[in-house]
Amino acid sequence: MSALAYIFPGQGSQRVGMGRALYESSPAVRSFFQRAEALLDFPLIPLCFEGPEEALTETRHAQPALLVTSLAFWEWARSQGAPAPTYLAGHSLGHFSALVAAGALDFEDALRLVRARAEAMQRAAVQQAGGMAAVIRLARPELERVCQRASAETGAYVGIANDNSPDQLVISGERRALERAMELAKDAGARRVVPLAVSGAFHSPLTRSAAEEFRAAADAVPIRPPAVPVISNVTARPLLDAAEIRADMVRQLTSPVRWTESVRFMVEAGVHCFVETGPGSVLSGLVSRIAPEAQSWSLDSPEGISRLLALSSADASV
Repeated sequence: MSALAYIFPGQGSQRVGMGRALYESSPAVRSFFQRAEALLDFPLIPLCFEGPEEALTETRHAQPALLVTSLAFWEWARSQGAPAPTYLAGHSLGHFSALVAAGALDFEDALRLVRARAEAMQRAAVQQAGGMAAVIRLARPELERVCQRASAETGAYVGIANDNSPDQLVISGERRALERAMELAKDAGARRVVPLAVSGAFHSPLTRSAAEEFRAAADAVPIRPPAVPVISNVTARPLLDAAEIRADMVRQLTSPVRWTESVRFMVEAGVHCFVETGPGSVLSGLVSRIAPEAQSWSLDSPEGISRLLALSSADASV
């Protein structure tokens, strides 16, 4: 069987109803959600399954809810005898799901960390008004020039925050600089420029206060070397020991997400099958644009589940 990577989605993939089908069909998943809700100070289960969407989208709710839901998919896959991963990776918040799946973090510690991260990011967003926007079909060198010009004209920061795929980049910055960069990107020939429904200028220097606040929480949590290599969003290379992981999770808050490079690294290392483990299909869609020769699908569909089970059966018969 080809080398396999499980990939975990980040904030933005949340939606009302996520994880409900697994919760209703699997006692193990039901117990997992209940254990997580007991550790939080908000009603996780009704918020995930019934909303309202506005509350679920709030950073302080969305990040823990996505961690729990993604790991519920992971626990279900393991219970079905899913093939073991060669690599694990997550996009931004999803990186914490990957660390739990790799055995580097206990689930309870990861949930506390993600809650601390979300609260720190929300406070930083209040202190420094900003936002993010996706830019479709504009070459990176041109977008870098756009950001430099917008910053120079406004005296405020804007820069590239996510390299999601060859045709999708995300910029992040102070509101006036972001809006000017969006205008300039359209003028430069971008096919689309889409504001993102986020509360701050994440993955940029503007979240430095969140990183400093989060560092104390990261320093207090036990971390083990991962049993499976986890790809860093910051370096697009495997994290192999606890010290690297601890430093990386803090740096991630102010550093761009290098998702295109991360996927290409795994493909070059022999991965030809990517399974998105969590709600939605954002990452599997990005993989199909980064590495069209690779297989990629999401477990968040009956077809995706059937495909993994078929892969599990084939692996067991070898």
